[in-house]
Amino acid sequence: MQRYFVSSSGWEHQHVTLTGEDVHHITKVMRMKTDDEIICCTPEGQAALCKIIEITHDMVTCYIVKWLDEDKELPAQVTIVQGLPKGDKMELVIQKGTELGASRFIPFEAERSIVKWDAKKAQKKQERYQKIAKEASEQSHRTMIPTVTQLSNLKQLIEEGHDYDWKLIAYEDEAKAPSFRSLKEVIPFIKPSERVMVVIGPEGGFSENEVHQLTEASFLSVRLGPRILRTETAPAYILSAISYQLEELR
Repeated sequence: MQRYFVSSSGWEHQHVTLTGEDVHHITKVMRMKTDDEIICCTPEGQAALCKIIEITHDMVTCYIVKWLDEDKELPAQVTIVQGLPKGDKMELVIQKGTELGASRFIPFEAERSIVKWDAKKAQKKQERYQKIAKEASEQSHRTMIPTVTQLSNLKQLIEEGHDYDWKLIAYEDEAKAPSFRSLKEVIPFIKPSERVMVVIGPEGGFSENEVHQLTEASFLSVRLGPRILRTETAPAYILSAISYQLEELR
């Protein structure tokens, strides 16, 4: 069943009002009519089965049939800090990361990031990425939309890391080292409701300075298997491993 995320202003008693692009999607793409049913989600992550009772050119009004008891979110809150990659790879990271349960994305301007954003471009990119996260959340039947933050730097990451239970660096050199810390050694200790931050470098990886500063700030360097992964593959690897541990093994 088609799912939509509705802002707080769209909820009133037993009714839900959808506006903007959702109206176009309901009427032109899905070609829905009155009495058709959809699922609407609140900003707090509650989902309701709703019946369409009125359609106008700029508004769709629904009646709440019943509230649903859904448990679609990853038990741990995982933030993906992604070093800015080239091209449209960031869009892929956010789309697939959302499908796999990430709760937050932080674009990170690493020393070896080839891509550079000015303030205007960073704002446009954030808006674009947030839209991708919303669409991926609807497609994957999540009850929450991940947040895509503004562009961050190393100092800001280290400061924000104080609020997390686990802080990991997906460091490519760990895959080459004879003595290494594997992701599988860490994941069994992650508990539901804990906050996990994972920092992933761009195509060129991390500089020695970045790794030094992060490890000095108590970030753990981990290996993601014996092979070197592309920057856009690493988030999916990590989220899949955490999902398997917390959702399939428990």
